[in-house]
Amino acid sequence: MRVSCGTDRASDHHDVALVDHDGDLVARARIGDDAAGLQQLLALLTEHGDSEDSPIPVAIETSRGLLVACLRATRRPVFAINPMAASRYRDRHAVARKKSDHLDAMVLANILRTDRAAHRPLPDDSELAQAIAVLARAQQDAVWDRTQAGNKLRSHLREYFPGFLAAFQHTREGLCSPVARVILAAAPTPAHAAKLTRAQLRSLLKKAGRQRGIEAEADRLREAFQLPQMRQLPQVEQAMGHQALALLRQLEAACTSADDLTAAAVTSFDTHPDAEIITSLPGLGSLTGARVLAEIGDDRSRFTDAKGLKAFAGAAPVTRASGKSLAVMARRVKNQRLAAVGYVWAVSALSSPGARAHYDRRREAGDRHTAAQRHLFNRLLGCLHHCLTQRVRYDETTAFPPPESTDLPAAA
Repeated sequence: MRVSCGTDRASDHHDVALVDHDGDLVARARIGDDAAGLQQLLALLTEHGDSEDSPIPVAIETSRGLLVACLRATRRPVFAINPMAASRYRDRHAVARKKSDHLDAMVLANILRTDRAAHRPLPDDSELAQAIAVLARAQQDAVWDRTQAGNKLRSHLREYFPGFLAAFQHTREGLCSPVARVILAAAPTPAHAAKLTRAQLRSLLKKAGRQRGIEAEADRLREAFQLPQMRQLPQVEQAMGHQALALLRQLEAACTSADDLTAAAVTSFDTHPDAEIITSLPGLGSLTGARVLAEIGDDRSRFTDAKGLKAFAGAAPVTRASGKSLAVMARRVKNQRLAAVGYVWAVSALSSPGARAHYDRRREAGDRHTAAQRHLFNRLLGCLHHCLTQRVRYDETTAFPPPESTDLPAAA
């Protein structure tokens, strides 16, 4: 009897349903979100034919959590079903649109019973790859939080202290730079900033870690803070300065988190066996390489060919055809994190002559900048898939053969 298991998760419990190959319910249970609940689930699976040689597959609407981690540790195939897909399947079993946790568990089990081939189990990534995924995703979240905190502070400063924004608009990091944060903490209002002496500015610059050009930078900042500007009323300005300090503390925390997670992600990535191959590609350093590895993992059976990887990253287009209508569009449903690092990767890879020539050809063919970037990202993903499956380092002449050489095989 072929059995499939569906698990509908909740915050403190999970509903489990087991169905056979005919769709009949053979077992149901509600387990706790703890070790006892896991043991109850494993015992239920064993009772209905689960074994090491023929494990019962489990469907659940998430790829994270302790329950999923423990099920993956038992080498049992776990299928993370998209909640939107599960919602569409529910209409096949409940025309009246009723909903319950038990019904959702049965729906998940029936998804595996009828359409298991259309879904993929979670990849069998190594422990190190899973750890890198945690760190890289957390670092990316911290960077987004830092950007959001910086935008909030910038918007607030624009309302009462535009001179500070003008003083640091030329710096690459802007308000996130250590110098800007240290000076704003010492002088959160135009009145405080105008009173700063050259000696105080030099001291603040050294405190922020600046080592060169201190005298010139102190003079420039003093002149910038002395320039006339529109001001709020004194008490209002003071209150807005207090708010700026509160927003600055949020920015400080976000910057510290991003820096710490960057160091941890890079350290872990550099110890991975695939790190040397991944960083051999143009435009990929340790941090961007960690982000790429975090999303594709190190289970090489996950993507049987480069097309699957490209579709997963959103680099491959989608064709919509119906009758005489035919449209080729950019893919919207994709791994957003891998797509985000893909554009950074494509821009950084332009330092490679072959990648630059490929980008220029796409631009000459009529592609806009974003489309040409996406096309280059698509090509680089093919190179990455080839290098990882063949265990070879990136070679420029193989990936982008010269126009006069037509006998060289492409890397993807």
